Amino acid sequence: MCGIIGYVGNKKPVPILLEGLRRLEYRGYDSAGLAVVDEDLNLHLRRVSGKLHNLEEAVRLSPVDGWYGIGHTRWATHGRPTEENAHPHRDSKGDIVVVHNGIVENYLALKQELEAEGHAFQTETDTEIIPHLVEKYFQGSLEEAVRLAVGRLRGVFAIAAISRLDPGKIVAARNGPPVVVGLGEGEYFVASDVPAILSHTRDVFFLHDGDIAVLTADGVRLMDLDGRPVKRQVSHILWDPIMAEKGGYKHFMLKEIYEQPRAVRDTILGRVGQESGRVFLDEMQIQPKEFAEFQNVRIVACGTSWHAALAGKFMIERLARIPVEVDYGSEFRYRDPIVNPNSLTVLISQSGETADTLAAQREAKSKGSRTLSICNVMGSMISREAAGTLLTHAGPEIGVASTKAFTAQLTALFILAMYLGQARGRQTPEQSQDLAQELLRIPAKLEHVLSADAHYEDLVKWLFKATDFLYLGRGIHYPIALEGALKLKEISYIHAEGYPAGEMKHGPNALIDESLPTVVLATADPEDEASVLRYEKTLSNIQEVKARGGKVVAVATEGMTDVTRSADHVIWVPPTRELLLPILEVVPLQLLAYHIAVRRGCDVDQPRNLAKSVTVE
Repeated sequence: MCGIIGYVGNKKPVPILLEGLRRLEYRGYDSAGLAVVDEDLNLHLRRVSGKLHNLEEAVRLSPVDGWYGIGHTRWATHGRPTEENAHPHRDSKGDIVVVHNGIVENYLALKQELEAEGHAFQTETDTEIIPHLVEKYFQGSLEEAVRLAVGRLRGVFAIAAISRLDPGKIVAARNGPPVVVGLGEGEYFVASDVPAILSHTRDVFFLHDGDIAVLTADGVRLMDLDGRPVKRQVSHILWDPIMAEKGGYKHFMLKEIYEQPRAVRDTILGRVGQESGRVFLDEMQIQPKEFAEFQNVRIVACGTSWHAALAGKFMIERLARIPVEVDYGSEFRYRDPIVNPNSLTVLISQSGETADTLAAQREAKSKGSRTLSICNVMGSMISREAAGTLLTHAGPEIGVASTKAFTAQLTALFILAMYLGQARGRQTPEQSQDLAQELLRIPAKLEHVLSADAHYEDLVKWLFKATDFLYLGRGIHYPIALEGALKLKEISYIHAEGYPAGEMKHGPNALIDESLPTVVLATADPEDEASVLRYEKTLSNIQEVKARGGKVVAVATEGMTDVTRSADHVIWVPPTRELLLPILEVVPLQLLAYHIAVRRGCDVDQPRNLAKSVTVE
């Protein structure tokens, strides 16, 4: 989950490396470092513990310049987040340096082998094995030494290496975590993610597992682990570089919360016919006839995406009348899942590179299942391996706590549910038209929800000192309760638990007192009898909390005012169809978590011990 950046070209590398690391810091911020080779072929390193501003200060106090170089921002796995363990790591002689994202599983065996050959190690990391292996195999060609070295590694890794003995060259390799190569005019970039290089080029390609890239000022060569040339398709990224900036907001998270109407609108665009209600899914290797014949759906995801998957289960089962199971990516392949050619497996990942979800995809494919991905990054590994991709158009999400990617995933799942329902003949044209028109109204309704942001600062004055929270929801709203609790935990470090409201009598009532705030999702579709019945039962749960002295914050539908009789505070959202309410009701929970975290003085964009993309198990 670390961030890698490399540059070779006609500009000074240090400002480009620092800028790239700033855009990658969401991937890890325990330590940082860079290495450059100057025109006299001297290799210079700067490394620090802590966040990137420490590295910027180190470079300011002890300037360094060069011809080309690599940089790294770290999320610690092996070894404490100290300056000694910060990347780049060196070989024995200080001629070769490597930055690494991933885990080398056989590093202890390799370390013992190298120590027996006279190599001395200085750090606690698994990464330090790699430059020593490259040194062992170096015979004048850096790419050949890297090729032989990575052939010895077991685990997942993305690396970039430079050597003053083979100058003007960056060698990158991938097996698992993402690596993107950027193509400029007389300059070339390597990075862990697109935002790191977006201000310099929009023409990129992604390395596949087993690819090795050799970057020089003259261009990029690709080979596989056997040294055979390979080619990869170049993509033109449509994200505007300004989308990866804060744009005047105090935090990336707040900016991304406010970008949700646009993200949802862009995810819908071109996929849903307003007049006909028909859904169009392009670039699918899965034929409409196959969608009609699937007997079950498996949705696999991790973290916030798993909560979207839980909500997606309700959407698909309601609209397509097909059974759906939801699995954690980290658990799926270890339980020998029952998957077959009659199953559709849907993988959800913001980055499209989540290690556990990717492993689950490969497990499903090995059992004959067709796989469809929902992700936010064009050309990512999960999308490349899927038979079809429903690309969300959230744009780059920098805040570690996901917001706009989540609502875009919910939108994509609703579109998929409509498509499956239409393919299976489970919706009348009138029903499809009604759902489509209501979906198209959601962006404007999100803007309405966001217009009430001002009152959150007053609301959190009596919430931010709490040590525990309880979030309650029924049906499709229970996954949103889980997501609200997760947001609060991630950025404020307050313990929070999401729970099905109907299960209160089976244990959680014992926790309720005047010190435990309870957030209740009490929304409903006033035109849906079953939804109104669920709402009435949720009102009873609020009464249970109040009877025990608890404080209640309710998220409720405008016009359904019964909730005001018992809740201490109500946050209103506009009415919509039951299956679309999650897209609206999660926004107040995001804003609540954000303002509580700010009031507590927490680092909202970079919460401790977390990173944006989990690319290792």
